[in-house]
Amino acid sequence: MQVFAASDIMEVAIRIEENGINFYKFAEQIAKQEDAKKLFSHLAEAEAAHKRTFEKFFATMEKYTPDERYAGEYSAYVRNYVDNNLIFTKEVMDKQLAKVTDTVAAFEFAMQRELDSILYYHEIKNLVPAAQHDAIEKIIDEERKHYAILCDMKKRYAG
Repeated sequence: MQVFAASDIMEVAIRIEENGINFYKFAEQIAKQEDAKKLFSHLAEAEAAHKRTFEKFFATMEKYTPDERYAGEYSAYVRNYVDNNLIFTKEVMDKQLAKVTDTVAAFEFAMQRELDSILYYHEIKNLVPAAQHDAIEKIIDEERKHYAILCDMKKRYAG
């Protein structure tokens, strides 16, 4: 039985980006240093751009429509699956966000999420049409750049 279709994978990617946007907005609020605030704001905007890219892909993909007991049941399932099992999980967010009380902790949290995203996007690249590989590769490259920037900023703030 097929559990996820390519369109589901794009929905997951969209959700990952939404959760990233939310985290970076949170990090911007807790950062006290102006350059850190600007970085987190920039990263939230970049995640929003990634989300738009995945939404464009999603709009052109054949959708998997399973039997549902109510409209939107399957989509709700996919969203909850991401929130509770992948990258920015609810459990991780609750536990780890409680520890994110300063800029360095926000950098550390974000660095791990960027690495998780890179791995996920690298894996999904082979599950979508070849015509979309270049765009996904560009997003992977951007996520790598985000990771490098976060590492540099963490070093600067950690001492």
